[in-house]
Amino acid sequence: MTRIRMKTVKAFNEKDLKGKIQETRSELAKLRVDGSKGTLRKESGKIKALRHDIARMLTGLNEMKNK
Repeated sequence: MTRIRMKTVKAFNEKDLKGKIQETRSELAKLRVDGSKGTLRKESGKIKALRHDIARMLTGLNEMKNK
């Protein structure tokens, strides 16, 4: 998964953005489980990127709601 830019987030509508947030959160949960089991090797750097992407999407969602 590639990093999401704010420009891309603003292109989504609210429903699509919520779905993307849910999808990203489930992927993050899977990586965290793999990390706790000790099977996470090469993908350990993805956790921080996913957290930042989720925050970016939530920021975009809040901006939509405030308008």
